[in-house]
Amino acid sequence: MTDMATDIAVLGTGHYVPDRIVSNDEVGAPAGVEGEWIVRKTAIRERRWAAPDEATSDLAVKAARAALESAGITAAQLSVIVVATSTPDRPQPPTAVYVQQKLGALGAASFDVNAVCSGSMYALSVVEGMLARRGGHALVIGADVYSRILDPADRKTVVLFGDGAGAMVLGAGTGSTGARVRHVALHTFGELADLIRVPAGGSRQPPDQAVLDAGLQYFAMDGREVRRFVLEQLPQLTKQFLHEAGVVPDDIAHFVPHQANGVMLDTVIGDLSLSRATTHLTLEQYGNTGAASIPITLDTAAREGAFSPGDLILMAGFGGGMAAGLALLEW
Repeated sequence: MTDMATDIAVLGTGHYVPDRIVSNDEVGAPAGVEGEWIVRKTAIRERRWAAPDEATSDLAVKAARAALESAGITAAQLSVIVVATSTPDRPQPPTAVYVQQKLGALGAASFDVNAVCSGSMYALSVVEGMLARRGGHALVIGADVYSRILDPADRKTVVLFGDGAGAMVLGAGTGSTGARVRHVALHTFGELADLIRVPAGGSRQPPDQAVLDAGLQYFAMDGREVRRFVLEQLPQLTKQFLHEAGVVPDDIAHFVPHQANGVMLDTVIGDLSLSRATTHLTLEQYGNTGAASIPITLDTAAREGAFSPGDLILMAGFGGGMAAGLALLEW
């Protein structure tokens, strides 16, 4: 958990989603469900999936360029690049090094963070601490290509996820520039680690033919227990977070949650007491884009002119780990 003592701000945002639109009917057919069932269970109507020649770094670079343009800086001015992803281009090297290479950000310290769907909040916290000590500009990117790790027959997972990337440029704020990072809090519940998982492909269970035959290379989750975790933990973590930040729920003007499942979010939002906040959602068009979902949604709202000077924006990520990350911005 990190308290923000230095005036570090989000100076620009950007996002990118692939061109290919995947309808509920298309994704639902192999899983044996109809499109309207997906809407009823998730509020998702379509999602974007990467082209065969697109990898996570390709999406990340396009989001990064949009964020750099928004911030009015060049890649050469970056001192840090952090990519939050659980679907890297390769197990190694970090996806961030490919982003650095493609952007031409020579000299920028570049590495990945994996906190699954909370990853962009974890990356934001890491970068804030780095900038507070050494200054400069940093690029935080949440990017995932979940379409490559989904079981087409698993209706619990394949209907939820899309591919995309969202980016934030951070640096020193000047009062009238950027969205000041007021507070960040991170939480991990390792005892629940197996609720969301990709069972094989790492050092515990290397990929082989038996793994492929058993489908252990695919993303899996215990949907009922994940829902229980979110409904039980997010309200109390949010209450604690706002108290630590010195604000009350009615102070929050905007809520940008991880875009996990629209029906679940409707339930949990009612328990957060954010009665004056506008909740921003992009899941109807893009689905759950993992670590990308919060920065995608933040950028979408910003480009629509949703935020006014002084607005407090609460961002909340949650997912595999189980992990949660919350951040408060002042626009």
